[in-house]
Amino acid sequence: MSKNILLIGGSHGIGNAIVQHMYQNNNIYVASRENENLPDGVTHINFDALTDELDTTALPESLDGFVYCPGSINLKPFKMLKQKHFEDDMNINFFSMLKVTRTVLPLLTKEGTSSMVYFSTVAVGTGMPFHTSVAAAKGAIEGFAKALAAEYAPTVRVNVIAPSLVDTPLAGRLLNNDAKKEKMGEMHPLKRVGTPDDIASVAAFLLEQNTGWITGQVIGVDGGKGTLNLG
Repeated sequence: MSKNILLIGGSHGIGNAIVQHMYQNNNIYVASRENENLPDGVTHINFDALTDELDTTALPESLDGFVYCPGSINLKPFKMLKQKHFEDDMNINFFSMLKVTRTVLPLLTKEGTSSMVYFSTVAVGTGMPFHTSVAAAKGAIEGFAKALAAEYAPTVRVNVIAPSLVDTPLAGRLLNNDAKKEKMGEMHPLKRVGTPDDIASVAAFLLEQNTGWITGQVIGVDGGKGTLNLG
């Protein structure tokens, strides 16, 4: 049975990979600034997560799934990060997500079997240099998601995917040539960086469960980096 799935961000990277995984068998709604790379049949809603209020009149009466994709990769030594860097990372990763969640949650509770997926980073659970700002913002997401999962169980399942470095436009500065990709890949036990499909397949699994038994989890999809030390 097809589901109604809303993605905030879906034109590029992981969000678009989720769309590609799911659009043939589901009703997909993408709220984003651009509508590039979206297959026929996907409903696009013009939306900027930082500035806009989501227009729910373009959505169905109830939603079976919700994914918040916007994020940031702002890697600098702590001494080079200004207060504004932390505020900007919190705004795009957490506060904008919070605002949209408030808007769509009533639609997710109507059927009683909905699934929400957020994104964190391996750097929250594994301390890494130069990650103070993004780890702080993503750490807020993890704490929020677990509390929300507890509050809305069993009506809504809420889970977080925590990737390591994934080859997306957002990570372009870190992976803009083969030598960088090889070097970054060697830092992972599975000897490569992630692909959008690696992450999208897990997100699709969480969304496609009918009355699944997974909620309140932070799922590492990170090439083993978060748990394995091969040194």
